[in-house]
Amino acid sequence: MRKISRRIAKAAGSRWSVKRLAWTGALILFLIIFWLSLPSPLFDDPYATVVYDRHGRMLGARIASDGQWRFPPVDSVPDKFETCLLQYEDRHFYQHPGFNPVSLGKAFIRNIKARKIVSGGSTLTMQTIRLSRKGKARTVGEKLVEIWLAFRLEVAFSKHSILGMYASHAPFGGNTVGLGAASWRYFGRPPGELSWAEAAVLAVLPNAPSAIHPGKNRDLLFEKRNRLLKSLKDIGIIDEITCELSCDEPLPISPLPLPDLAPHLVGRIFREMPGQQYFSSVDAGLQVKVNETGRRNQQMLMANKVFNAAILVLDLKTREILA
Repeated sequence: MRKISRRIAKAAGSRWSVKRLAWTGALILFLIIFWLSLPSPLFDDPYATVVYDRHGRMLGARIASDGQWRFPPVDSVPDKFETCLLQYEDRHFYQHPGFNPVSLGKAFIRNIKARKIVSGGSTLTMQTIRLSRKGKARTVGEKLVEIWLAFRLEVAFSKHSILGMYASHAPFGGNTVGLGAASWRYFGRPPGELSWAEAAVLAVLPNAPSAIHPGKNRDLLFEKRNRLLKSLKDIGIIDEITCELSCDEPLPISPLPLPDLAPHLVGRIFREMPGQQYFSSVDAGLQVKVNETGRRNQQMLMANKVFNAAILVLDLKTREILA
């Protein structure tokens, strides 16, 4: 009887070991598939070449090879834009794991009642995945893929990095892509210098960039911006005076031309390092003065049959080129 009991126990233990081995193998396989499911890099887009001066002011830029004003990606976004974006798009961004079951449930109920897709319930992480997948059809299957990849993205990257990905690749109307390009094209300055009203405009634009932008449906854009500003006032982010003044700010009329202060330098960087952002030793303020000096003297030089000139300003101590 003891021998039989030992054999039974040994057989049961062997079966249990096989099950454990099978479950362990399945878990390892799942983790491998999960880890490899996210493309690397997530975005493989061509970028514009952007050249800045020693203080971070733009000297000039060259458009990306696909005809889009898409600046090289950033790691973080300014506080005002982040606050506006999260208030408008994803208030629980820092709490969810990439997807928000409550938002998805509400969107599902709204779509059932409307008998068509009127709401997606997507988080900013899911929207980042959708941007990387280049406008796949909005189906239930695709939504499940977005949820899976959004969770995978959250495992690998910080919330700030994901915000940077979204801000760098979101559409802002026309051929303007990304926060950096939109800030310069619509307001003529870097994102860190935007007012609350300007940050609010850029926060609402990616939601429907083909339907509303400064050149189309301006009234609707104005209404969405001011509604966002009032919600910021209601939760205590901005005070009433700031809200009123911001709501009175006019919308940009059309995209602005980008600065072109040092075309020869920008052209060289474009040839040698296309798709990069480059911080030079040049001083933009001094470069403007040098350009004005060259223009003033151009007519006199041409009268003397001198058709070419060059001006070079150096810092003799550091040997840096200033203009």
